[in-house]
Amino acid sequence: MKIEKNKMVSLIYELRENNNEGRIIETLEAENPLNFVFGTGRLLSEFESNISLLSQGDNFSFVLNSESAYGERREDMIINIPVTVFEKEGKIDEEICRIGNMVPMVDSEGHQITGVICEIGDSYVKMDFNHPMAGMTLAFTGKIIDVRNATDHEIAGHSCSSCGSYTDESGCAGSCSN
Repeated sequence: MKIEKNKMVSLIYELRENNNEGRIIETLEAENPLNFVFGTGRLLSEFESNISLLSQGDNFSFVLNSESAYGERREDMIINIPVTVFEKEGKIDEEICRIGNMVPMVDSEGHQITGVICEIGDSYVKMDFNHPMAGMTLAFTGKIIDVRNATDHEIAGHSCSSCGSYTDESGCAGSCSN
């Protein structure tokens, strides 16, 4: 079966920085493939474009430049937040506020975004809200493991991206523990 809109796709890949010889960023193997409904906008559009029309068993290899992936790193996405935001009972919450920690925040429009703490000053905490792979060229090599018709429930977005099982408010109801 070929990949097309509303098909459930399972695939494995190795993701490297810059090219096929670059630093390995992520590896998904057959025990834990990426499962997703194709064409629902949950993945990078250029990623989907590169695997469209492939079938179960097909291999793929492609490179996405930063503009086609997560964009360039932007200086305006590095922001100083008042240190008081990280205080608990008048003291900095050191469990949360430490350099390198990824912290979920809410932007001015109420959207949840995650930033990485880069610097802690006396009156501010510098956070980087760029995507961790912003500015990177991404090289994917992999294989399509399975392609099948997605259920209405999966198309509606109620399936675990790791195992494909039903999800509810508490997360995956399958055996993957996500």
